[in-house]
Amino acid sequence: MLAHFPTPLLFSARHGVRQMRTPWADGPEYVTQCPIQPGASYTYKFNIENQDGTLWWHAHSKWLRATVYGALIIYPKFGVPYPFPVPKQEFPILLGEWWDRDIISVLRQAQFTGAAPNVSNAYTINGQPGDLYKCSSRDTTKFYVNSGETVLLRIINAALNQELFFTVANHMLTVVGNDAAYNKPFTTRVVMIGPGQTTNVLLTANQSPSRYYMATRAYATAQNAAFDNTTSTAILEYVSISCSSKTCIPPRPLLPILPRFNDTPTVTAYTSQLRSLPSENAKVPTKIDKNLFFTVGLGLVNCTPGPRCQGPNNTRFAASMNNVSFLLPRKTSLLQAYYQNMPGVYTTDFPAVPPVKFDYTGNVSRALWQPRFGTKLYKLKFGSNVQIVLQDTAIVTTEDHPMHLHGYHFYVVGQGFGNFNPRRDTARFNLVDPPIRNTINVPVGGWSVVRFVADNPDSHLTWGLAMAMLVENGAGELQSIEPPPPDLPPC
Repeated sequence: MLAHFPTPLLFSARHGVRQMRTPWADGPEYVTQCPIQPGASYTYKFNIENQDGTLWWHAHSKWLRATVYGALIIYPKFGVPYPFPVPKQEFPILLGEWWDRDIISVLRQAQFTGAAPNVSNAYTINGQPGDLYKCSSRDTTKFYVNSGETVLLRIINAALNQELFFTVANHMLTVVGNDAAYNKPFTTRVVMIGPGQTTNVLLTANQSPSRYYMATRAYATAQNAAFDNTTSTAILEYVSISCSSKTCIPPRPLLPILPRFNDTPTVTAYTSQLRSLPSENAKVPTKIDKNLFFTVGLGLVNCTPGPRCQGPNNTRFAASMNNVSFLLPRKTSLLQAYYQNMPGVYTTDFPAVPPVKFDYTGNVSRALWQPRFGTKLYKLKFGSNVQIVLQDTAIVTTEDHPMHLHGYHFYVVGQGFGNFNPRRDTARFNLVDPPIRNTINVPVGGWSVVRFVADNPDSHLTWGLAMAMLVENGAGELQSIEPPPPDLPPC
């Protein structure tokens, strides 16, 4: 992909590809390599191994991924069947956001003021807001189906930070895959999909031939926080009622009922049904070598009142994990600094547990609201079995948090509300058929626990509230990574 932007740098990522031995093609700017300069190009070379389903690619520099993204579809090898009946058709469904302003200007304003960024003006389905918005009805996205056939919808949430509900009027959806991994099928009327996640669903056109809205709207949980409270639509149209003459007036599509924007019970009921297939069960790590506990949330940085201090009560917003707000380097990437033994770029003292233990989802002391800043990594031994507890906090407000681990998929062995209690909650872990994901939503005022094997030597970034992990290179041919390509973009 070659794109031109006048000021910000562009970098592209294949979201969810494991990138075994090719971490240079992973994508996060200043993590795996430096960004592509405006007007320049770079060729990505990587292998896809043991992954089937739907992923996506997106720009990975600042907020450019709001508009620069697309589907990445991985079909089974020849001769390998789907674990479900082959659909007659398939449609990529890319859910996104739209701003009436230049997206980089929105970001720069937030960075300058320290306040929350402006929310989007609309959501989109395959680039179109739909006919519930002004001036967009003529270009509403349409999908055509034949009566009785089953189609595969490859749903991708390409929104910046917004979880989304998705449904189709009068039709049931059978969930068969998430994040390029199959799951035990289950049927639902509504899907909740977090930013960066993908979900494959089967839809059977078994209703009266007509036109039906697909619709998406926000799932938002932060108290008193602004969000885009609009609904985007596309149209599922049965071929038998398509108009062939200029005088034909097609029926108005039927609008589905969507959950309320803060309907956490519906979200919990949906996510609790996700289970992996039996073929994956034996791979769940049971003996843990490294147990990590990361708090995730917002913080407020004290500052001198003025134009650059427009957050709540004369502060600036800052995201943090374990009270550390991550700073990306600017002169080289983390991976280049590691493999070229460049000192002073990062430190490996990211805390494995919160520096101060507190009531994470209760009344948090204001003394704990201000994070520290640093380029701090946590170093993992190659081949170690890792467990991470991701704990939401009530600093500023509780909310659900999207978290993505580059270059990995992981098992979600547990989720719950309140503070994670290892004595009580560990006994409830699902170690039989936990879902496999590369992106997870930490529940509002709650926690998630993920497990994975550190078998991909690389620098990896968690997405949303950034921190980085360094998996040291292992011994042996299969563990070694490809050498850095000679045409790595300069900083």
